[in-house]
Amino acid sequence: MPLTDPLMLSIDPLMLLTISLTFMLAGMVKGITGMGLPTVTLAILTVVLDLPTAMGLLLIPSFCTNLWQAFSGGAVGIVVRRCWAFLLPATLLIPLGGVSLSFIDASLLSSLLGVVLIGYAAVSLLGLKLIIDENKQRWAGPLCGAVNGILTGMTGSFVVPGVIYLQGIGLNRTQLIQAMGMLFTLSTLALGVSLSGNELLSEKQMMVSALGLIPAIAGMLIGQRIRSHLSEQLFRKVFFTALLLLGGYILLSVI
Repeated sequence: MPLTDPLMLSIDPLMLLTISLTFMLAGMVKGITGMGLPTVTLAILTVVLDLPTAMGLLLIPSFCTNLWQAFSGGAVGIVVRRCWAFLLPATLLIPLGGVSLSFIDASLLSSLLGVVLIGYAAVSLLGLKLIIDENKQRWAGPLCGAVNGILTGMTGSFVVPGVIYLQGIGLNRTQLIQAMGMLFTLSTLALGVSLSGNELLSEKQMMVSALGLIPAIAGMLIGQRIRSHLSEQLFRKVFFTALLLLGGYILLSVI
């Protein structure tokens, strides 16, 4: 049964260990692929915690690790010019989605998270990619940004359809990694504002979130070492298969 009292997070050693190991694993995934920390964190912690609590815990590790990613690589100006029409609604509409946390049953939102994870994993495993030309970006950017922002506010997941959109507009690898870093950084900030505004964020959650930064960074460093010795294609198959199974488990556990 998921825990719903954030106070438990600061006094239960087993739960603290679970959270630390989750952030280390999520950091490893991010170190290897450049993304995945919020997704892995939510996928695992939602199994043992309620969704709003899990969303609150990912804030500091997600913000700090993605801020570095967003501004390293020298493509900031290009990414902002190419993606501002997507990033703006993706950020500003998160509080709109976050309002749902106050009146929609948490189990329904957890189900939505499960569906998002399953959809994202399935699209990635099947190798489906959108190609969005410049003319389509004029309307697809704001539309995908709006959907991404609302879903982020409701589930805490930043990836659908945002990452799929960013992969489809022709950014090179460096630009794509920075664009994802900007999306995740801005989304984390807006999610924190949304949770706080709905009185779903406590000081104890933020304290535990801050502690989670240590294993997250350690995991990233380990992941970066692993990346040089591991086929990224093989890792992505394992990663997305695990996400598919976790999404299915979350969905089935609340039915």
